[in-house]
Amino acid sequence: MISNLPAPAIVFIIGALISLLFKNKLKQIILLLIPALGFYLVWNLTGDSSFAFSLSGLELNMLKVDKLSKVFGYIFCIASFGSFLFALHVKENLEHFSALIYVGSALGVVFAGDFISLYIFWEFMAFSSVMLILARKTKKASDAGFRYLLIHVVGGLVLLAGILLQYSNTGSFAITHITSKTISSYLILIGFLINAAVPPLSAWMSDAYPESTATGGVFLSAFTTKTAVYVLLRTFYGWDILIYLGAAMTIYGIIFAIMENDARRILAYSIMNQVGFMIVGIGIGTQMSMNGAAAHAFAHIIYKGLLWMSAGSVLYMTGKTKCTDLGGLYKTMPVTLVCCCIAAAAISAFPLTSGFTTKTMILQSSINQHFTIIYIILEIASAGVFLHAGVKFPYFVFFAKDKGLRASDPKKNMQIAMIFFAVLCIAIGVYPKPLYNILPYAVDYNAYTGDHVVSMLQLLLFSGLAFFVFLGLLKRTETITLDTDWFYRKGVRLIVNSVTYVISKIAYAFDFVFIKSLPAILAKFTQKPLSAIAGFFAGIIKKEPFYSGYAAESSGPEWLTIIAVGPVVLVSVIILMILAGVLVF
Repeated sequence: MISNLPAPAIVFIIGALISLLFKNKLKQIILLLIPALGFYLVWNLTGDSSFAFSLSGLELNMLKVDKLSKVFGYIFCIASFGSFLFALHVKENLEHFSALIYVGSALGVVFAGDFISLYIFWEFMAFSSVMLILARKTKKASDAGFRYLLIHVVGGLVLLAGILLQYSNTGSFAITHITSKTISSYLILIGFLINAAVPPLSAWMSDAYPESTATGGVFLSAFTTKTAVYVLLRTFYGWDILIYLGAAMTIYGIIFAIMENDARRILAYSIMNQVGFMIVGIGIGTQMSMNGAAAHAFAHIIYKGLLWMSAGSVLYMTGKTKCTDLGGLYKTMPVTLVCCCIAAAAISAFPLTSGFTTKTMILQSSINQHFTIIYIILEIASAGVFLHAGVKFPYFVFFAKDKGLRASDPKKNMQIAMIFFAVLCIAIGVYPKPLYNILPYAVDYNAYTGDHVVSMLQLLLFSGLAFFVFLGLLKRTETITLDTDWFYRKGVRLIVNSVTYVISKIAYAFDFVFIKSLPAILAKFTQKPLSAIAGFFAGIIKKEPFYSGYAAESSGPEWLTIIAVGPVVLVSVIILMILAGVLVF
């Protein structure tokens, strides 16, 4: 029964195991049926649905349902359906298995009713998602995957520390709105912000996502950061610090996206920019801003997935991702081009696309709450989005100087997946009411007022004009953009080498003292204690090493050797026990 299982998550996790048993057409059918079944189960969940149980006296609940969790449940199932459709041609079991576990874990986080359940699924997300990077099987992917996992393990440990301290303070693991400004609260917040890719804890995304497989990047763009947005909506709404972090995030992502040469790294920085809008909405904390954050996450998963599909199609057909290597593809990849342009319009909040009906809710919320400076920053960021994702990405990939590439559109399943997401981008933009109806709070908002439409069109028009006026400055060269990942690429290596050197020296000293020297000294001491003591002090007088006299028999008086050995052995044993205790503890 649905009410007795964490149904959506379990469907994907069990589906991952089932997928290993089948091949070819039957496996493809299963990969599409699983998200369809997941969507059906989410649709039928009610507020009474639960999977609560007691574990060692702790009350846990892996299925807690309300309107907020269902919004993210819907979009995660829709995104997984489109992503599996795009990856349907992939033969590798590893990618499909990892993706199913990844989506199931994200749904587990969304429907978790306690922090322990959330943490378990949180860690499953990290370990399953890294496989989508390693599956590319290149040296860069391997290195980036290791760094990705390292960051997420650290973030998970910070989150766990916060959860345990929170339990110590409150006596409960229940997930509720956190209002107290305690150490535990900030640790939990930092754990969430790492997954949300908030600078300076963000470089893991631009480092790792571009190294994923052509299909794996579509999955990665949808779940990790948006799961973080969900938990922030659930626990930290109304925290002012999120307003300023989110606003900084929108600008940070734009700056690096404009400088970047690699097409998929542009999209990674673009994720950072868009998540910044959502975090601002969470920080404002009003019903409209939270609706805006949830709705924008919904729309973003679709249009960003479509952009990653476009870039993945280009990578799949040409093997290239750098803007300086691409151009002229509009002649041979028309389906990919059209779908890419629709996604570019949606991310830029062009009227009649999904971004216009969702992002503007956050902008309006900032005006309503008199965050004037924040509103101006978001408007600047909106113009920047059009520069880097709305114009720069499609221009340099499809319209720039022809490099002689004659790649055709990708496989049919990839084209159908792109068309599916493109239709959703337009449908939500033209008729957003179905999306508004499932949001956490009642929606009293109309994006299509004269002021909204005119102001947005003006913003986009002048942004586009600026792009072509300054096109000479925006043309990319063979450069590599350094982000804060430089510090853990180089800095961590330096730290590891330094710590290894120090530990090796300490180990050498312990080996010399406790393995080579001390046992010999104690052996001589137990045999002829007074002679050993005499030899020790004789060595000091002669300025010889304290152990040098123990290799030969002592030349002390004969009576020194007839002293009872028993008490000395007892003392020696006590000393050894103390040393053993020091080494163990």
